Amino acid sequence: MKYIVLVGDGMGDRPIEDLGGKTVLEAAKIPNMNFIAANGKVGLTNMIPARMPPASDVANLSILGYNPKKYYTGRGPLEAANMGIDLKENEVAFRCNLVTVSDERMSDYSAGHISNEEAKSIIEELNSRLGSEDIKFYPGVSYRHLVVFKCKDKAEQEGFVNAKCTPPHDIAGKTITRFLPAKTAQAAVLQRLMDESRKILADHEVNRVRLDLKENPANMIWLWGQGVRPFMPKFSKLYHVEGSIISAVDLIKGIGRIIGLDVIDVPGATGYYDTNYLGKAEYAIDSLKHKDFVFVHVEAPDEAGHNGDLREKIYSIEKFDKFVVGTVLDHFKSSKEEFRILVLSDHATPVALKTHSRDYVCFAMYGTDIEQGAIKHFNEKEARLTKFRIDKGYELMEFFIR
Repeated sequence: MKYIVLVGDGMGDRPIEDLGGKTVLEAAKIPNMNFIAANGKVGLTNMIPARMPPASDVANLSILGYNPKKYYTGRGPLEAANMGIDLKENEVAFRCNLVTVSDERMSDYSAGHISNEEAKSIIEELNSRLGSEDIKFYPGVSYRHLVVFKCKDKAEQEGFVNAKCTPPHDIAGKTITRFLPAKTAQAAVLQRLMDESRKILADHEVNRVRLDLKENPANMIWLWGQGVRPFMPKFSKLYHVEGSIISAVDLIKGIGRIIGLDVIDVPGATGYYDTNYLGKAEYAIDSLKHKDFVFVHVEAPDEAGHNGDLREKIYSIEKFDKFVVGTVLDHFKSSKEEFRILVLSDHATPVALKTHSRDYVCFAMYGTDIEQGAIKHFNEKEARLTKFRIDKGYELMEFFIR
């Protein structure tokens, strides 16, 4: 049996007035996901446990079958795992966004989706001027980077872990003062680094060029998503299948490395609208020649949701349907292999909110041994009609495989 999980990050949404009260999934042209829904099993699930943030790290741990309340220690450590950072027991990893702040407001959580090359130059400069034996900056992808703090004792480590930090994509357009790190003594260290980064980046060569091109400058760092090294059982031990994971972002690839999935890098996978959709599907199919499980993650719908870009969110979902879902579906419809396909979103990223929500998301399964239901389309409205719920999202993988 081959198991294929296809995740459109942030695809879920709410009824939109400009779409006549339809959700994005209802409005989009998604014949392949509709085929899976019409010929398989459809339901609703919630990947976000109570009292946990509706974040991609929490949600994707749930999709992969890991209870976040048991295994989640923070976003930073998950990304560190993919960046080759061997996080020690006395260290704390923070996600470090390059952001654009204008008039003391969070203007852009991604600094105009700054390029890898530009960002690397900035992070290296920050590390040379703000880094030390106990503070190290690591360059990642586009606006997504890491800072690791070495702690002298448990109290200091807990101070960093327990600092109240807010994801920058949750405060678009808002005054940043109310959302700076707070609650612990170590929050002052974080604030100092963020403040000093503004002085360094104000005249950085990369930003001078970006301003000349009328692009958003990376004029500040934003620290959040902190945590310590996690310990999780291998996916193969839990589900008795070997597999691979495909994504453009360090977060998803880091989770894959920790749980023992092969991480496949696809040329042209960017984590944005211009990602290589078709390449992800082709590499996924190829991986199944050697493994029985593959997890494919596409970030673009989530980015469109954060940007409040309705048109681009519809378009990215349609490309996900055509090039990822369609390519995989066509392959297995003409194959003699037994298979199961699961397609879903990890969480909703409503265009109106520009951030994640705790809404239930729809999922659909199709395969050689999955009975057909009565639903005809893949969307939230029709999924509610099935009355099929998996309230604890981390139990969906067990259901899917066994």
